[in-house]
Amino acid sequence: MSSDADPASSSRPPELVSAGIRPSPDPLLIVCRCFRFLTAVVAVLCVSVNVLSAVRSFKNGADIFGGIFRCYAVVLALFVAVAETEWSFVMKFWRVLEFWAGRGALQIFVAVMTRAFPDFEGEREEMVLLQEIASYLLLACGLTYVISGVLCIGFLKRARQHKEITRDQAAKDLEELERRREELEAMLIGERV
Repeated sequence: MSSDADPASSSRPPELVSAGIRPSPDPLLIVCRCFRFLTAVVAVLCVSVNVLSAVRSFKNGADIFGGIFRCYAVVLALFVAVAETEWSFVMKFWRVLEFWAGRGALQIFVAVMTRAFPDFEGEREEMVLLQEIASYLLLACGLTYVISGVLCIGFLKRARQHKEITRDQAAKDLEELERRREELEAMLIGERV
């Protein structure tokens, strides 16, 4: 009976034999995931900087408009961080964020809002430094997104992502068919005996 199983396995296409081996992930998608994570972390840094600035503005009471401005910056920076997760709910209602140039423009806007109205008092030098670091990092991420969007890297990423999803689904379907075939072969062998 074992001789019956060997010719069947050798006559199968190599794809079926190696169905358990997953193809290596796409390097472009890995780089994009890492960049999205980095951008989300920088956006959270902008959130924290703007929260601290808003709290200081409201504490003093003299800069209420600056505090309100910082609150808007907090909301938009949170939105940037959520957009980097590419959550389908967000992408469904704000389709412009699917395009990297639009996403980069939003990040640049938040970076400018974070950098605006710095406090130049001597006691807040570390806050100004933190604002500059957060804003310039987010500005760099935004410019990278805009340039990549103009170069159609986002389109290429979406195409490769679709291909990866299709390939993963095909591998799952193939594994299910292989499992089902083995069950049917076991039933057939059981009926012969």
